[in-house]
Amino acid sequence: MDYIKERFKAKADELGADVKDLLKQHGSKKLDEVTVAQTYQGMRGVTGLVSETSLLDPNDGIRFRGYSIPELREKLPRVPDGSEPLPEGLFYLMLIGELPEEKDAQHLSNVWGRRSQVPRHVFNTIDKLPPDTHPMTQFGIGIMAMQTESVFAKAYSDGINKKEYWSYMYEDAMNLIARLPRLAAYIYRRKYKGNVHIEPDASLDWAGNFAHMLGYDDDSFRALMRLYMTIHADHEGGNVSAHTVHLVGSALSDPYLAFASGMNGLAGPLHGLANQEVIRWIQQLREELGGGLPNKAEIEKYVRKTLDEGKVVPGYGHAVLRKTDPRFTAQMEFAKKHLPDDELVNIVWRVYEVVPPILQELGKVKNPWPNVDAHSGALLVHYGLVEYEFYTVLFGVSRALGVLASLCWDRALALPIERPKSVTTRWMKDFVSGKIETGF
Repeated sequence: MDYIKERFKAKADELGADVKDLLKQHGSKKLDEVTVAQTYQGMRGVTGLVSETSLLDPNDGIRFRGYSIPELREKLPRVPDGSEPLPEGLFYLMLIGELPEEKDAQHLSNVWGRRSQVPRHVFNTIDKLPPDTHPMTQFGIGIMAMQTESVFAKAYSDGINKKEYWSYMYEDAMNLIARLPRLAAYIYRRKYKGNVHIEPDASLDWAGNFAHMLGYDDDSFRALMRLYMTIHADHEGGNVSAHTVHLVGSALSDPYLAFASGMNGLAGPLHGLANQEVIRWIQQLREELGGGLPNKAEIEKYVRKTLDEGKVVPGYGHAVLRKTDPRFTAQMEFAKKHLPDDELVNIVWRVYEVVPPILQELGKVKNPWPNVDAHSGALLVHYGLVEYEFYTVLFGVSRALGVLASLCWDRALALPIERPKSVTTRWMKDFVSGKIETGF
C-alpha cells in the first residue's frame, strides 16, 4: 500500500473512533435552529454538514486544516527556487491533516505523473462534440467518459466489504486528480489552439505540467498555476460544487460520477462561472471609458451606473466572508511581484479602492469587499490566456483537490446517504399559524 494511503487509513481510524464517541455522548445535542426564511432561501447559514478539509471563517477567510492562505504560502513545499506552494502539498494537508514534508509533495507529483494517462476513448468522445461546445460541458462529458476506469465501481459490482469502500474511493480519487490536467489541456488546445496538442512533461510537478500542456512555459505562469490551484482547491463543504460531490457520493456513486455532478454546479454563473463575468465587466468598463487606465473618478461613475441599472459589480460580496478575500490578496501580492505595471491588473486594484466605499454607502450588501474572482481573470489575461469561458475549467481542476479529499473522508468515516427533510408551503403555513407542530 502507498505510504500516504497508509497514513490516511491510520488518521481515518483515529477520527472514526472520535466520531463514534461524539455521537454516543452528544448525538442529541442541538447545533442550530432553522428559520422559515432559511428554509426558503437556500439553507443559508444552517450548520448541517461535516467537512474535514477546510473551514470558512467570516473574518479570517478559508482555513485549510487550520492554516490560513498566507500561512500555506509560507509553510507548504515548493519546487526548487519556487515562489508559490505546490498543490500536492495542500492535498496532502487536506487528506492527512498535517503539513507535508518536501518528499511527501514530491511523492504525490510522481504518483500523479504515473497515473495521468487518459484513455483514448475519452478524447474520442470529446472530439465528437461540436467545436463551439462550452469548455465546462466538454469537461463534464470527459469526466463521465473516464468513469469506465472506476476501480470503486468495478469492485462494488464484484462485491466488497463496506469497510473497504474508502480504499477503492482513494484509488479513484488519485487517478482522477492525476488525469484532470491532461483532460482540461486537451479541451483547451482543441477549442482554442487549432487542435494541436502538447504532450505532458514527466519532469514537472502537477500544476507546472498543466501549464506546459496548456502551452505556457513561462516560469511565472507556472508559479501562477501553482498558486491558482492551491487557493481554489476548497472552500468548506456547503458551496454548490463541494456539497454536490458530497451529496452524490453519499449514494455510493463513484468519484467520477460525483465529481462530474459537482462540476455541473460549478458551471453556474452564481458559482464558478463568476470569474469570467468579472473580467468581461472590467473589459467593458475599459472600453466604455475610452481605453487606457481610467482614474478613480471615472471608475466610480461607471460603478454607480452599473448599480443604477440594477446590476451587480461582479467579484464583490461573499455569502460568508466579511472582509477582503485572502485569495484576492494572495493574487494581488503575486501581481505586485510579477506584473506590477500591467494595465488590466492596475484597473482591478483601482476598482478595489473605489467599489467597497460605494457599496458601504448604499448599505445593500453585508460584504462590500472583493472575493477571489475579482482578480484571477486579469492575471490570466496578462499571460495570454484570454479565453474567458475556459477559466471555470481551471477552477474545476483545482476544486478536485478539496472535494475528492473530502470524498475519501466521507467513505473512511462511513458517512450515510444525505437525506434532509422537506416540507410543502401548505405545511409551512399551517406551522406558522400554529395549526401543527413540527413532529420531527
